Amino acid sequence: MGKRSHHVEPTELQPKKKSKADKQSKDKKVVEETGTSDSEKITYTQASALSDLPQSQIDQYLQDKIIKVTDASSDGLSLRPIIQFDYLPPCDGGLYDSLKSFPAPTPIQAATWPLLFANRDVIGIAETGSGKTLAFGLPCLKKMIDSKRSKKPCHPTAVIISPTRELAMQIHDQLIKFAHVAKVGVTCIFGGVGKDEQREALKSAAIVVATPGRLKDLQNDGSVNLGKVKYLVLDEADRMLDKGFEQDIKEIIQPMPVSKRQTVMFTATWPRSVRDLAASFMSSPVTVTIGGDPSADPRANTRIKQVVEVMDGRDKENRLIQLLNRSQRGSPNPEKVLVFCLYKKEAMRVERLISSRGFRVAGIHGDLNQSDRFRNLEAFKTGTATVLVATDVAARGLDIPAVMLVINVTFPLTVEDYVHRIGRTGRAGAEGHAITLFTEQDKALSGGLINVLKAAKQEVPESLLKFGTTVKKKQHGAYGAFFKDVDTDKKATKITFDD
Repeated sequence: MGKRSHHVEPTELQPKKKSKADKQSKDKKVVEETGTSDSEKITYTQASALSDLPQSQIDQYLQDKIIKVTDASSDGLSLRPIIQFDYLPPCDGGLYDSLKSFPAPTPIQAATWPLLFANRDVIGIAETGSGKTLAFGLPCLKKMIDSKRSKKPCHPTAVIISPTRELAMQIHDQLIKFAHVAKVGVTCIFGGVGKDEQREALKSAAIVVATPGRLKDLQNDGSVNLGKVKYLVLDEADRMLDKGFEQDIKEIIQPMPVSKRQTVMFTATWPRSVRDLAASFMSSPVTVTIGGDPSADPRANTRIKQVVEVMDGRDKENRLIQLLNRSQRGSPNPEKVLVFCLYKKEAMRVERLISSRGFRVAGIHGDLNQSDRFRNLEAFKTGTATVLVATDVAARGLDIPAVMLVINVTFPLTVEDYVHRIGRTGRAGAEGHAITLFTEQDKALSGGLINVLKAAKQEVPESLLKFGTTVKKKQHGAYGAFFKDVDTDKKATKITFDD
């Protein structure tokens, strides 16, 4: 069946002509789904004030925010984005009270909320830092309030799976702010710490946020039963597949109910592996894309001022100290600076260098144990440390408030990772600044970097252009540049040779 989508073609959102009776009951628009138990009926009633808005205003919002919604059944196309918090469906218990500190829903929230409230399976494609936690978190909490939750110990009703411990903790911390109002138990499960405390927390948790490895361990030893899960979220699905968690995820999902479960997937990119995973356990999902084609060249936030300095690799550390002196000295409240390195040993060396020059610095990389990583990250968030040296473990997803400057001491392995690194600044509508120290060793990635700079209307230095503007072919981790993204399930064609 062919898919319909709406993006800049506003006619597809244009409602059919209504009878007089229909017009009098705009506020009675109800979408009903059967994804819960027979005794429950999940409904979503679009706010009458939202229904009364001119269609042209909705079309303009979708176009301005670069929102595309694709739905094979076309039902999701009739649901208007919730562009103001006032248009949220009624909910008891003051669940929405904490939203008052935000000006308006982000595009991913506005577009996915009506679909999730209507109990549809949803695939959200958007970059990190776009408000995805509340996009899937608020409907999850409302579902907990509105529906019957399992009272059996260790039988959670919702499971949210995330690729890293830091991201899992971040999701947990955000949900906790809302969950206490809804009187919903939330726990966070991840590796690197003892299991006994986690087993105890699972006894009363309705919502479990977890990394795949530890959740599978606790599932295998009988500490948690996922047979009552009604709401499943895979956050950063592309990263989980990159890290080799596909089989773990399939085994975790296997005991969950199919017809009674609503499944949500968020991803920054949309490779074949993610599409296949979605097709294997989602039911007629609606796809919401924010910011254009996810397979196109990566694009940086235009609010981030990007500066690329081409130099001899031997001069990088002196230049780093100069930049830190400029940003840290002479102010009672130095700005937060995130320094990225490529390898763990390099990060440790750079951290020691910065510390020896008297700066308040912390580090986060794969060689640190979990408690040290949490402690250092917290020190940076609170301002106890004003410089954080990190590998790409901190490049995606982590929401660290008020990072004013990102310095790339070593360029990452891909331009996509560069975009994610600099995306740690300029968040939540603020201005940001990123400085990248680029050497001849990095010249293979010059073409992709130049494209990112041009797309964000940033200055491209002549010294960078001399490396060339050719974009190298994307490589596979195991097969290099010879890899082709082909259908591996397709039957081979027999080749015969003439004698």
